[in-house]
Amino acid sequence: MEHDLSLWGLFAQSSLTVKLVMIALVVASVWAWAIIVRKLLRYRAAKAEAARFDEKFWSGEPLDELYETIGPNPGTGPERVFSAGMTEWRRSHRESGGLIPGATARIDRSMDVAIAKEAEDLEKGLPFLATVGSTAPFIGLFGTVWGIMNAFTEIAAQQNTNLAVVAPGIAEALFATALGLLAAIPAVIFYNKLTSDAGRITAGMEGFADEFGTLLSREVDA
Repeated sequence: MEHDLSLWGLFAQSSLTVKLVMIALVVASVWAWAIIVRKLLRYRAAKAEAARFDEKFWSGEPLDELYETIGPNPGTGPERVFSAGMTEWRRSHRESGGLIPGATARIDRSMDVAIAKEAEDLEKGLPFLATVGSTAPFIGLFGTVWGIMNAFTEIAAQQNTNLAVVAPGIAEALFATALGLLAAIPAVIFYNKLTSDAGRITAGMEGFADEFGTLLSREVDA
């Protein structure tokens, strides 16, 4: 019996269990790459948005005018953090013009909540990359072990240890491990990179919130 040793042939000739393992790994890999590409584009846009907002914020434009320009539906993360602080700042004023006690703490909390929401959005999907990176090799190994078991069963049935009999079954089994590594390695690499990028973006918003909070506290003291 001739064996097709191409990648498709190895898949087609493998057992149902190994086929399911291979399909699961391919689906996980495609899904992981979709998350990676989407996050790379999202983080690139987030860095550009932060740079543009910093330029506006430090341009000398009055904060009330900047707040009015942004409007009730801020479109970017830095704008949402700024809007949260300004909204609480305005709510903390009495009709007489004075400030309600504890305004600074409430403003800081409002911005912290906005930052937490942005961080959650930035990190969405990253746990899946971590899961693929940690489990894909073991899933592939399971497929390999199952395939080797079938290979030895075939050897026993034919009572022949000729390389032509052994090699196809071993190749099918190792193909599952290769797919597991193919899914896991990029997932681990980009999980580490994207986690670091998300942390830097979040840290930038936290730094802005601290600076903005300092400016508002000076207004309170004045």
